[in-house]
Amino acid sequence: MENNIVKINNLSHRYGASWAIEDINLEISELGVFGLLGSNGAGKSTTMNIMCGVLNQTRGLVKIGGYNMQDDPISAKKLIGFLPQNAPLHMELTVHEYLTQCAHLRLIDKKDVPSSVDKAMAKCGVAHFRNRLISNLSGGYKQRVGIAQAIIHEPKLVVLDEPTNGLDPNQIFEVRKLIREVGEEKCVIFSSHILSEIQATCSQIKMIDNGKMVFSDTMDAFNNYIQPDSLVMTLLNPPAISTLQNFDGVQSVVAISSTRFRIHFADVQSITERLIRASVEYGWRMSEISLEKSSLDQIFAQLSNQKSS
Repeated sequence: MENNIVKINNLSHRYGASWAIEDINLEISELGVFGLLGSNGAGKSTTMNIMCGVLNQTRGLVKIGGYNMQDDPISAKKLIGFLPQNAPLHMELTVHEYLTQCAHLRLIDKKDVPSSVDKAMAKCGVAHFRNRLISNLSGGYKQRVGIAQAIIHEPKLVVLDEPTNGLDPNQIFEVRKLIREVGEEKCVIFSSHILSEIQATCSQIKMIDNGKMVFSDTMDAFNNYIQPDSLVMTLLNPPAISTLQNFDGVQSVVAISSTRFRIHFADVQSITERLIRASVEYGWRMSEISLEKSSLDQIFAQLSNQKSS
């Protein structure tokens, strides 16, 4: 048996004449929460559906815990818990009834079903709602029940597709916390098109753009791509733009309005401090100075260009 929980080689899939994903490679051999980041339509859901055996790929290899998804799908799927973007909840059932049904579908031994249901409810913080209809739960608790069905059979791999979509900030915070807790015991793949969600939850990041894997590394390594590279400054009594352009450390200046400027720089701490001092010294009357970071689109473009070069 291979040590890899997930092994994907040259995974590609085509819908008609269009390739949704091409030559995706991915290996995960440890526990933790791994972010799968990409814009809507980038190929994330296609990759996860193939990984979980929902969709047969056009070409390529998928192994889960050493089992080939195409050759031995039953053994591979036993190791997977999956929460798709639209949680497969039965609204007319209570939490306990639904999870009991899920336990049976997962072929858990009949004598172990009650304890498996109780453990999943406790882990996901829904035990106190065991007799409540799922239709009467808040969005956050519905997601918790969705995660409970994904872990009820103690899988090695848990795949969560956009699990915080549509939740309010408090619900997002709680679901993030739950996902991190699950990641202490299992390998979790967390898909999102929102960078802040991946940053708040994941230790490693896999990025897909236009159906291709363009980045796979730690979150710390990824953060090198989103360092501040410009700032916006409002000066009520601005100097000539040439004065700002010739300021030591400034690489370029864009006038957003007659009093507002975007400054591109080399060293954020040095340039910020010196601009503030200059504003006081020369009477520029600075009323705002704020850092900007590379947008997600810019990061995608940069990584895609590196991948193709």
